[in-house]
Amino acid sequence: MPHSPILAEPAPAFQPSAEARRLFPTDQIIDVAALSARIDAALADCAPSDQRAQRAAIVAQIRPALRDSAAHLQRMFEQHPRDARDFVSVNSWLTDQIMTLILRLVQERIHPNSARTEGERIAVLAVGGYGRAEMAPQSDIDLLFLVPWKVTGWVEQVIESTLYILWDLRLKVGHASRTVDECLRLGKDDVTIRTALLEHRFLHGNATLAQTLHTRLWTELFARTHADFIEAKLAERAERHAKIGNMRYMLEPNVKEGKGGLRDLQTLYWIAKYIHEVDQAQELVALGFFRPEEYDAFRAAETFLWAVRCHMHHLSGRPVEQLTFDVQVGVAELMGYQDHGGRRGVEHFMQDYFRHATRVGELTRIFLTELEARHVKREPLLRNFLNRRKKMRFGLRVVQNRLDVEDAAGFLADPLNLLRIFEEALVTGHLLHPNAMRLLAANLDLIDAETRESPEAQKIFMRLMLKHGNPERALRRMNELGVLGAFLPEFEAIVAMMQFNVYHHYTVDEHTIQVISTLAQIERGELVEELPVASRILHEGVNRKVVYVALLLHDIGKGRPEDHSVLGAQIARKVAPRLGLKKAECDTVEWLVRYHLLMADTAQKRDISDPRTVRDFAKLVKTRERLDLLTVLTVCDIRGVGPGTWNNWKAMLLRQLYRETANALENGLEELNRENRSDEAKRALRTALEDWPRTELRHEVGRHYDPYWQGLPTATHMVFARLLRDIKPDAISIDLHPEPERDATRACFVLSDHPGIFSRFAGALALVGANIVDARTYTTKDGYATAAFWIQDAEGHPYEVDRLPRLRKMIERTFAGEVVAARELAGRDKVKKRDRAFQVPTHISFDNEGSEIYTIIEVDTRDRPGLLHDLTRTLADANVTIASAVIATFGVQVVDTFYVKDMFGLKLHTKSRQDALERKLRAAIAAGAERAAD
Repeated sequence: MPHSPILAEPAPAFQPSAEARRLFPTDQIIDVAALSARIDAALADCAPSDQRAQRAAIVAQIRPALRDSAAHLQRMFEQHPRDARDFVSVNSWLTDQIMTLILRLVQERIHPNSARTEGERIAVLAVGGYGRAEMAPQSDIDLLFLVPWKVTGWVEQVIESTLYILWDLRLKVGHASRTVDECLRLGKDDVTIRTALLEHRFLHGNATLAQTLHTRLWTELFARTHADFIEAKLAERAERHAKIGNMRYMLEPNVKEGKGGLRDLQTLYWIAKYIHEVDQAQELVALGFFRPEEYDAFRAAETFLWAVRCHMHHLSGRPVEQLTFDVQVGVAELMGYQDHGGRRGVEHFMQDYFRHATRVGELTRIFLTELEARHVKREPLLRNFLNRRKKMRFGLRVVQNRLDVEDAAGFLADPLNLLRIFEEALVTGHLLHPNAMRLLAANLDLIDAETRESPEAQKIFMRLMLKHGNPERALRRMNELGVLGAFLPEFEAIVAMMQFNVYHHYTVDEHTIQVISTLAQIERGELVEELPVASRILHEGVNRKVVYVALLLHDIGKGRPEDHSVLGAQIARKVAPRLGLKKAECDTVEWLVRYHLLMADTAQKRDISDPRTVRDFAKLVKTRERLDLLTVLTVCDIRGVGPGTWNNWKAMLLRQLYRETANALENGLEELNRENRSDEAKRALRTALEDWPRTELRHEVGRHYDPYWQGLPTATHMVFARLLRDIKPDAISIDLHPEPERDATRACFVLSDHPGIFSRFAGALALVGANIVDARTYTTKDGYATAAFWIQDAEGHPYEVDRLPRLRKMIERTFAGEVVAARELAGRDKVKKRDRAFQVPTHISFDNEGSEIYTIIEVDTRDRPGLLHDLTRTLADANVTIASAVIATFGVQVVDTFYVKDMFGLKLHTKSRQDALERKLRAAIAAGAERAAD
């Protein structure tokens, strides 16, 4: 007897909203009746007993239908890329159509059972995110197979076949089979299971059994465990933030689990639902948790975050949750962001992202404080008594150990109170109460031009930074509530501003607060061992107003087409007087903002052993006061970029530049000359090698030209002296030595000089994954090359001792001709996928004034493993001799600086020669970039 056809049954109870169906017409997405008819025809060819063939037939029909439906829905979403709430709702509806069809097919066609016992009348429920009807493109399908008693043989077959079909469709499924009693027992012991059960939704089968679970959950489990659930979810939230990175402004945020992400909003909803049985977040307004405008912010943030997450899933084809740099560009494009105002569309997109994440943080604080007010035990009578007796200033009071406003009208009558409350929070140690935060955020318009110009307002703000020892706490909260941007309108432009590069870890405003936090740490004496020079400068005394204001304003010009240092200086010229600084202090702040990159650039991009480098730097700095201030600012700025950015190599460079510049400013610039340095270096070597025979020592001192003596420390001169002492004409002598105090390994080589030697060393080091940070090559008067390279491993640390033999072997094989670096690097010189989205334009400059005897070629471009080898080989092919190279890396950007001469020992003076060399260098960069992109 033929099977009766499988007819389309009414859709499950869940239906998307009318607006969702208007944007994403469900009748255009899938025709379940037509799909059922095709399945029925396919099953007619299968033997009733061949369950595997039946499953395969079902999968063969559903897979293309599901693929086409998902693709059509995706195209619709691309037409409405920000209507994510409606998209996830319709995507959940589509999942329901497939799920209920499969469940009916399994129970009616694969395992027909016309005489089911009461124990076989199961219910299938959606739980978790699927139960909420919030399905991203790559979300898991979480199912609960609810059984009346124990799992019978038939029920086991039904569950097994259902899962096989879902797995064959390549769907990600989470599942459990339990009785109602088991659900209650496991839910009581496991808060994750309890949370999933909180959002159950009936899909198919025994509706009465599903209702029994619902009733018993609310009456026997949820109603009795409010405090336990709240405590568990908040602990889970704190643990999640700590694991992922307890900061809202990480530049590659986790959209789902990170601070300010979707999970934070869901946690609020879970708690509210658990206590008050709400079905929608909008009900939190009527319950008094949120004001209407706060719910609007909740809804906007949730919709935005869902849009980001769904586009991420579509772009990657995987359930990715971290918004990595390579994905950010694609999501920004899909959501319609475009380049404008000197910034890329992706930067505008991420600024919106971080603003929403900040708002999520505010809403979380508001909700949790209201929750605490309703559900915690009353404070002890003694604390109430003490709080009443302690008179607070400016109409403030302490509520739940937080600073709140006694009378809103009286508080707002004086706009300065909008600043004073932050100082009181620092003085008393109390956090702000969300009620006070609400009041501040709603009345920012009171901070007008008159308030900003008020001498008292200036004093309050400067005390916040200078007096209480932890200015970052006040500044961060002021920034999150919009008060900082209201008081300093120029600051508003950089709030939540992303810098689209790997080097910076934080948004511009968060970076600014981080550098001020570092300065406060130095002042508190917490970084004396790590930052001895900056600590000593601050201990001996500088103008604290100047350095704090300069740090506050140093990046305020970012985000526009102009040079941010120049624009920032112009802004500082207007802002500093408004903060109450005197004319001379304003001039110094303006200078510091204009030149805040000068010291870092000089130390990291120039050869500071060259007297001209220090002399030119000292001429720009002019005074010891400016040098001290600039040093502190530079140290704080680098440390504030992100974890791991500051290291011993940078510290060593800055200390050396500071020391030599301070000496020049105190004793005169004429002290900085080659002759003095050479004589001092020779004397130091004679002292260090006093046990050498006099004739050998005289020979060693006499075999080198002046640049050798000025460019290397005595310890390295000693290494070369030993390597040269017994060198054979055709041999290569190598000394590899980790220098932890510099975070680098020193690699010294001696061999007979020949053209292109620098390039061969660079190639050999690249082959073992070494990053060169500094390099010097010199030729002795008797024809030997002495080359010193300082190298780091991929993590920016010295090579471990057990890795040095491989390094030595590769160098020896390269110079023996066994390994050709160019050929070997071709297959390894690849740009990582996450780094491909970064645009790093190439800039090449020639400077004949920065050194007395060399032309300085600076190449600023995208970094890759074989870049230095390509550049140095190009220079060698052009008969250009490299004396030294300084390599500064900033994420995917690198600045390679070469000190060079032509084949006759002269600078590259002619413009035509420079232009020809630039074309060759650009061609080498382009060829390498093309190879790296393959």
